[in-house]
Amino acid sequence: MNGAVRQLIVYIAGGLGLVAITLFIGWWQVDGPGRAIDPYSVASQSLPLPFYEMNFQLTDHSGRTHPKDWIGRPTLVFFGFTYCPDVCPTTLSNISGWLEELGDKTSPIQAVFITVDPERDTVQVMADYVSNFHTAITGYSGSAGQTLKAAESFRVTYKRVTVDESYTMNHSASVFVYNANGEFVTTIDQHEPPGVAVQKIRRVL
Repeated sequence: MNGAVRQLIVYIAGGLGLVAITLFIGWWQVDGPGRAIDPYSVASQSLPLPFYEMNFQLTDHSGRTHPKDWIGRPTLVFFGFTYCPDVCPTTLSNISGWLEELGDKTSPIQAVFITVDPERDTVQVMADYVSNFHTAITGYSGSAGQTLKAAESFRVTYKRVTVDESYTMNHSASVFVYNANGEFVTTIDQHEPPGVAVQKIRRVL
């Protein structure tokens, strides 16, 4: 075997190895043990409930909604608030980008944005806010009690923090992915690459 052939074989083997590693990393993050679960929002021993086991009511611009109303379509759920300076608008922009990348396959997907700050985020405020993002995103508000019940159903935690003479909200930043049967499938972490996020959404289409 001459040197040129040997060098070609080495290049091919190296290329195949790189492809194998890339595929493994993708599997690990999307379907394998490495799929993202935000420890701030999802307790290690307690996953979010399916929609049909949830019992709370929120309101969007069209009226009151029960989680069971979301069954029948793949759903993305995110908790945040309109006064959020960076994480929330960034995540909603990311969701918009993922849905745009999916193109025509986006039509069955609904994206739910639930405020953890109902004191300031009225239904109209939420409707105006989400109008800046993808049309599949709907904003929901509710009483303090219903908001807490919603957060508990998704195993989300949030906390009001005083800042000067005002306040902000600490909250989780994961996006919850549900299938059309209303069952929790996985989460998307805010730091995951867009390609990984889109692959996770494709799992429920």
